Amino acid sequence: MSMGRILCAGLGPGDPELMSVKADRAIRGARHIAFFRKAGHAGQARRIVEGMLAPGSIEHAMEYPVTTEIAFDSLEYTETLARFYDLWADHLAQLAETEEVVVLCEGDPFFYGSFMHLYTRLKGRVPVEVIPGITGMSGCWTATGVPITWGDDILCVLPGTLPEARLVAQMREAEALVVMKTGRNLPKVRRALAEAGRLADAWLVERGTMADERVARLADLPEGDYPYFAIVLVHGQGRRPEIDA
Repeated sequence: MSMGRILCAGLGPGDPELMSVKADRAIRGARHIAFFRKAGHAGQARRIVEGMLAPGSIEHAMEYPVTTEIAFDSLEYTETLARFYDLWADHLAQLAETEEVVVLCEGDPFFYGSFMHLYTRLKGRVPVEVIPGITGMSGCWTATGVPITWGDDILCVLPGTLPEARLVAQMREAEALVVMKTGRNLPKVRRALAEAGRLADAWLVERGTMADERVARLADLPEGDYPYFAIVLVHGQGRRPEIDA
């Protein structure tokens, strides 16, 4: 029996033209394509590769089982997701006994990518290769038209799911900030930025590099939740020889 493999393709920040040549080639030649999505939605990863899949390719939609009614830090949430990843790891490992399966992952798979949870379950069971991608945050800070770090600036990447007090402490320490996983956490992130004295310098980039991209100062936006694909940025203001000299 011939052995297949699992190949995870990092898709980059959203614009298909920012995908690597290697990922593009793997996706176009794939017979089996797997991707994460919410139930009832097409899935962001699947939208990015629209028009790229080979005729007759078989799609495997891995639909998340949780909803906003379950607290993300609860034992029920953790156990439900663990069962979901276990199930799909088993399914993909079975396919990979004879087939190559390409798994899609937005951004870079090893940077807050959902594929990480499959990777830890698949590694050692079947051959697994990961194709890195441009991170979503890189696409977002480029969309602002301002460098995120200068000179010796310290860049801190924070998940918006952290407790508010910890967000405030980290925001006060670092010169440049990236806040991921905003969505329903955005009101908390906004309060933390205000407490840390950083709100006036914060930007929100929604769907960075995509056709419906929006870039705006966070303080100018009405309060409320935003899509998961929104990142908050505070640019560093460090040493700039061409200006400071």
